[in-house]
Amino acid sequence: MGEGSGFGKVILFGEHFVVHGLPGIVSAIDSATDAEVRKTGESLVIRDERKATKGYAEEKRLQQIESIERMLKTMGLSPKLPLNIWIGGSLPGFSGLGASAASSVAIARAIAEEFSLNLANEKINQIAYEAEKAYAGNPSGIDNTAATYGGLMWFKKNMTGGLDKVERLSVSKPVEIVIGSTGKVANTKAMVAGVAERKKKNPEKYDSIFKLAENLAYDGRKALESYDLRKVGELMNENHSLLQEIEVSSRELDLLVDIARKNGAFGAKLTGGGGGGCMTALAPSKELQEKVASAIEKEGYDVLRTKIGFEKI
Repeated sequence: MGEGSGFGKVILFGEHFVVHGLPGIVSAIDSATDAEVRKTGESLVIRDERKATKGYAEEKRLQQIESIERMLKTMGLSPKLPLNIWIGGSLPGFSGLGASAASSVAIARAIAEEFSLNLANEKINQIAYEAEKAYAGNPSGIDNTAATYGGLMWFKKNMTGGLDKVERLSVSKPVEIVIGSTGKVANTKAMVAGVAERKKKNPEKYDSIFKLAENLAYDGRKALESYDLRKVGELMNENHSLLQEIEVSSRELDLLVDIARKNGAFGAKLTGGGGGGCMTALAPSKELQEKVASAIEKEGYDVLRTKIGFEKI
């Protein structure tokens, strides 16, 4: 039996914008997806035992099968190889947490171990990127990179097909955050395509928004590296406003962001593809984290209490 794991993630700055070559900041969280893989003589069997948004596994089922076929092909194995795959771990199946990338990394590592392939992280990351195409259509690469390596990172997609720019960032100590789930399964592929279409129709408006997003990423990096968490929170709020302007937020996301801010979060924004999925709130202390999380739970939404800015799980 082969085993593997992949980190969950939150994007602090730059989701959607990174798809178009702008920089973003992503952090792994202290929750991960685990996978076990066994060779079988029958057909592909997937047992997904993650805690998840209702309908998540069903909604993603065909994409998941395609992602596994893509992985096998990239690894030089038959895409129809019969495998018995178990998926679990502490990372819930919420849209926006990089759950698909975390599972792709975990499964890729487990397949590599089961078949004694001895693959370096760079290759695992490449395999997971191919898998992400099944979920996102045109993935930026930010999710699979965070899922593979962990930590806090500056990410910039290479738009000409070369290596993406990935730089390690560090903060003085890990920071508590709250992740709130809308309970809606988001279609990342549709959200990414929608932004591209609207940008094409209204280039002047979108170019100015994208420039602001680029500046925010650089300012966010400075604030994180100087551990100015109040400033980080303010910039997260501004980033959410830009994501509203490109029409990827939703009523539920805006509600959860509002609840978090009213209960003392330093900043809050949607994280990931939007259109449902999750938001994240910066709540740097156990007490503030609990206050924000409880307020969201009181409204009937699921939350994950976690941290960013650590190096390893």
